Amino acid sequence: MVRKILVTNLSYICCNYTKSSMQKKQFIVLVAICIGFVTVSLGQHKRYAIKNGIGILGGITQFDIATDNFVTKSGSGFIGGLTATVDIPHKWYTVSYGMQLSENSIEISGRQTAGIATEEMLEYKLMTVQVAFLFHAKILKDNLTIDFGPQLQYNGELELKDDKQKEYFVNGYDALLAEDISTISQFNANGVIGASAGIGNFKLRAMYSYGFTNILNKLNSQDITTTPSSKKFKGNQNMLAFALMITF
Repeated sequence: MVRKILVTNLSYICCNYTKSSMQKKQFIVLVAICIGFVTVSLGQHKRYAIKNGIGILGGITQFDIATDNFVTKSGSGFIGGLTATVDIPHKWYTVSYGMQLSENSIEISGRQTAGIATEEMLEYKLMTVQVAFLFHAKILKDNLTIDFGPQLQYNGELELKDDKQKEYFVNGYDALLAEDISTISQFNANGVIGASAGIGNFKLRAMYSYGFTNILNKLNSQDITTTPSSKKFKGNQNMLAFALMITF
């Protein structure tokens, strides 16, 4: 509508002022002013102050593997990492991407000797590196958000905390040793959901990640004795993390 009015007015001015040199100069000046006005007016509606930030986080974790192959008990660990955020004020969400490193622990039921039906928890630790791309839905501006998105993970092997337990047996199997189940799948894909709350540069973040891939799948290709069970190894990791994040 604005452009239509300007075109009509400019056509009228052109017809009435083209005979005089002075009037031509006035016409050119007027056209320049009008174009500049329209450009600034329309352009201002498309300018947004995009805010970028970098944060560091650290906290504690609770890790477990949901599986029918073993009797497990979740263990605690720690987490630390870096994150970069991109906030566009007129959107209902913020996005972030980052990398975090964690050392987790898990216990699996075992026994010291093959013939005696006892239970002693085998303690393992697992190092992970996770890269995530998250959306943060703004519930109360930036002070409270719901966080969700995909996460890629590289992890090491299940490592026994006590080398003396290497020759222990895993309960549920006749001759499966504790060290036999160390070589798990090292590349995994997770989904993350959580929440962040805080004021200013300080936020508390709670995150729950669930493994969509079978973290025990690599055990199926190992030459290990699994009698009397004929089940394939299958397990999905889950990790709960509580962290303090400081942004700059």
